[in-house]
Amino acid sequence: MAIRLTNIFGLLKNRIFILLSAVILSIVLPQAAIWSKHLMLPALAVVMTLATTSVPNSFFSSGRALIAPSISGLVMSYVILTGTLLALAAIFIEDKNIWIGFVLIAGVPPAVAVIPFSAILKGNVSYTVAGTVSTYLAALFIMPVMFFIFVETEFNHTAKLIEALVLLIIFPFFASRILLYFNLQEKIASVRGVVTDWGFFIILYTMIGLNRDLLFARPMMILPVAAIIFAAVIVLGFLIERAGILLKLGKDKITSLMLLGTLKNQGIAGGLAVTLFTEEAALPSAVYTVFMFLYFMLLDWRRRLGGASR
Repeated sequence: MAIRLTNIFGLLKNRIFILLSAVILSIVLPQAAIWSKHLMLPALAVVMTLATTSVPNSFFSSGRALIAPSISGLVMSYVILTGTLLALAAIFIEDKNIWIGFVLIAGVPPAVAVIPFSAILKGNVSYTVAGTVSTYLAALFIMPVMFFIFVETEFNHTAKLIEALVLLIIFPFFASRILLYFNLQEKIASVRGVVTDWGFFIILYTMIGLNRDLLFARPMMILPVAAIIFAAVIVLGFLIERAGILLKLGKDKITSLMLLGTLKNQGIAGGLAVTLFTEEAALPSAVYTVFMFLYFMLLDWRRRLGGASR
């Protein structure tokens, strides 16, 4: 009995099990998504708060050392990746709501997961942190501007957008500073991963669950969405890696650039889609979530394979 309970608790802490459960439940039992959508923004706020505790207060005193990685982060996320997403979506997407979903993804900063992913994949963590922080600060300006330019008359929720940005970017940053001030980061370290994973469970379950009927009614709709995201994550990641090798950058820096240049905060994008627009607008974010974790598992498998061959 004790062994069975241990196995159950082990599964409840397993990231792959949690995310697969979100996908399966969202298809088999999607009814709760209508209620869980109200938990998306609070869950995201918790995930963002826990993620930003990895950014020490001393980080902001580094001065000039932050300039190059900060600029790199902005270029990778908001020039290369945003440009790729918008260009491909403009060419292949005709549905208005799906287009809005891609604009949301293009407008958000990198995924919070790029920092822990960078550590796991042996990237340059300080470089990744600098690039990530700069994009989140820039997002406060870039996101509203992009929505007004590309969503045009469909966007009339300025107050709600500002409220969401405060909840998802500003509040988590200051909340994480409080946790660091009271030296609580070590106490929450043991649960940070599992709480983050279950936060993603709520986000992924809700985004797919709300679109479950649409996916079954119009299954061909997902093909161009998946193709665009495949190109923006897998193909673009390969091209960034090749460019880094040609430029003779270190493996750790290339890994950081690949993550910053391929992974967007699809959680924020999906949360804004459900909160400010239609449920269909969250579909690209749901697909992006699946590809993001598949890409991470691919990179991690390749890293392990490379380590085993040496």
